Amino acid sequence: MQNLFKGANYLLKGFSLIHQKGIRRFAYIPMAINTLLFSFAIWLSVSEFDSWIHRMIPSWIPEWLLGWIMWIIWPLFASLLLITIFFTFSIIANILAAPFNGPLAEAVEKKLLGQAPEGLNWSEIIKDAPSMIWNEIRKLAYVLLWMIPLFILSWIPVVNIIAPVLWVLFSSWMLAIDYHDYPMGNHQLKFPQQRELLRQKRFLALGFGAATLAATMIPIINFLVIPAAVAGATALYIDNYKR
Repeated sequence: MQNLFKGANYLLKGFSLIHQKGIRRFAYIPMAINTLLFSFAIWLSVSEFDSWIHRMIPSWIPEWLLGWIMWIIWPLFASLLLITIFFTFSIIANILAAPFNGPLAEAVEKKLLGQAPEGLNWSEIIKDAPSMIWNEIRKLAYVLLWMIPLFILSWIPVVNIIAPVLWVLFSSWMLAIDYHDYPMGNHQLKFPQQRELLRQKRFLALGFGAATLAATMIPIINFLVIPAAVAGATALYIDNYKR
């Protein structure tokens, strides 16, 4: 439990870091991308939520039974639907913001280690953009590999009661892996090495991922999540994994 709370605290540290001199200029572009995408996600959720919920209910259920069933399973379906929507938009936002997250992690690391962050180098960002986006797509393939069995499990009667808990744990772990890729990637650690390193202090990473997942569900706050999570993951890596 101590490591869970310690990991979550690094996200708060990330929120404070992105507003510091020398770092904030790296955070503005990922912040703008996140703002646009999550504004669309919130609008889509509000306008289509009821219709999606009713589509998930089988048509053969009689009307007299529908109200009772909705009262029981509505929280299950609602939580599953919201996690899916916001997790999907987080993936899209991370793909688009990927070219800017590496330089942001580098600037945060230099700041924390007492060095002055360098200026925003657009030529380097443009040159590295294809490889950074391709790396995000590879991570997405890893995520989908685990999402498919979880999605199937969510539709199995009785067993699907624990599906929301599994989705929260899964999403927390994946977000921890995703955001630690930027500071670790700057040190030439490959994706399998990153996962192995995070497993050494699994609950620390899970705490950070769970806090990030919760922040993506909060309107306005979720606009700042990407740069804050990159900064927080960089601080967590330096303090707990780098040595």
